[in-house]
Amino acid sequence: MPSDLAVIGLGPYGLPLAKAAVAAGIPTLGYRTGPDSASLSPAELRRMLSGGFRHATSPAELGRVRTAVICPPTPQGADGGLDLSQMETAARTLAERLRPHTTVILESPVPPGTTENVLRPLLEEGSGLRAGRDFHLAYSPSRVDPGNRDFTPANTPKVIGGLTPACTESAAAFYGRLTDKVVRARGVREAETVQVLETNFRHVNIALVNEMAVLCHDLGIDVWDVIRCAETKPFGFQAFRPGPGVGGHAVPQDLTGPAGRTLRMVELAQQVNGQMPRYVIQRAATLLNEHGKSVRGARILLLGVTYKPDVADQQSTPAHEVATRLLELGACISFHDPHVASWSVLDRPVPRADALYEAVAEADLTILLQQHRTYDLQGLSVKAQLLLDTRGAAPTGAAHRL
Repeated sequence: MPSDLAVIGLGPYGLPLAKAAVAAGIPTLGYRTGPDSASLSPAELRRMLSGGFRHATSPAELGRVRTAVICPPTPQGADGGLDLSQMETAARTLAERLRPHTTVILESPVPPGTTENVLRPLLEEGSGLRAGRDFHLAYSPSRVDPGNRDFTPANTPKVIGGLTPACTESAAAFYGRLTDKVVRARGVREAETVQVLETNFRHVNIALVNEMAVLCHDLGIDVWDVIRCAETKPFGFQAFRPGPGVGGHAVPQDLTGPAGRTLRMVELAQQVNGQMPRYVIQRAATLLNEHGKSVRGARILLLGVTYKPDVADQQSTPAHEVATRLLELGACISFHDPHVASWSVLDRPVPRADALYEAVAEADLTILLQQHRTYDLQGLSVKAQLLLDTRGAAPTGAAHRL
C-alpha cells in the first residue's frame, strides 16, 4: 500500500510525528536511521499499525511518498556543536530515491543555514533534481513535549519556512492536516532560528531560576514561595522551576552559524545549569554531615532518573552525573523509577529498589531528582531519614528543598 508520508528517523522527533500523522489518518512509512531513543508500547504499536503505519523494509520505499520529513536526532558533538551526521546520512539515503514533486521537510534541530547549505546540496547532488523547481524543500522546528497532556500535535501551532513561497505552501498544506494552526515564517533560516530561540529560551530561563535557588538558599529564602508569588503577575513573567540540571534532546546552541557567533547568555546558561548536579552533591554532603554521617559509605536512594516527569526518556538526565559523583565519593547508591526497569552508571548496574517505602526508610539519604506523578511525597517524607527534594514537590516542611 503506498504511503502519503515517510518519516525518516524514528527517535524523539520522528516517532511523535509518525504517531500524529497516523492519528490524522495519513498512511505513514517509518524509516529508521539508527538506534531509536524513543519507543512504543505494544498497544501503541498495534494502534499505529491498524491506522496505516508501516516500517520500511527497503530504502527504495522512500521514493513512493508525497512528503518526506527528515528528523533524526542531532546530539551535541565533541566540539560542542550539533552533530549532523545522522541527518546527512538520512539525506543521502532519500536523495537516491527522490522523485519530482516530493515535499521534503527537515525537523531536526540544526544551526541556521543548514537546510540551504547542507541539506539542499545533498539532495540535489544525489537526485539530480533542483530544490524549489523539481521538489519542495522546507524547515519546520519540532515542537515535541513528551508527557505533556495539555499540548498535542493537533493543538500546537507549526512553524513553516520554505526555500520558495511555493515550498512554504506545500509544507503548510501537509502540516495543515496535523494541526489546527500553521505559522508561515519569512524563509527557511527564520524557521531554523525559531528552533534556536525556543531551545535557548528554555535553557536560559532555567539557568536563571537555578541561580536564584542557590542564592535563596544562602539567604535563607524559600525560592519556591518566591516563584509561586511571582507567577501571579499576569504580564512580563513566565514561571520556570529550578532542578538538579537540564536534560532532554534539545541542545542549547551558542554557535549560531558558520561564523561561529557566540551567544554569551546561552554560554553562561550552560555553565550555570552544568553546575547544578555538583550543587546537589554539595547539599547532600552537607545534610549528611549535619546528621553525623559522611557521603562515603552512606546509603543514598535516588528517586526518578529520567530527564522529565512521567516519561521513560533518560537523554542527558542530570541523574547520571549525580550518581556518578556519589559513586566517586564512595556512596552506596540505589534508585527507584516507575518508568525505568534497569539503570547503569560507570558501566555498573545500579541496584533498583522495588519496595519503595522500605528502601526510603533504610536509606541514610533519599534524593528526589524527578517528580513522577506516582510519588506520594508526603508519605515518602514520613518514611525517609533525610529527604532532599530538588524539584520543590514535597509539602513545605516535609523535606529539605533545593
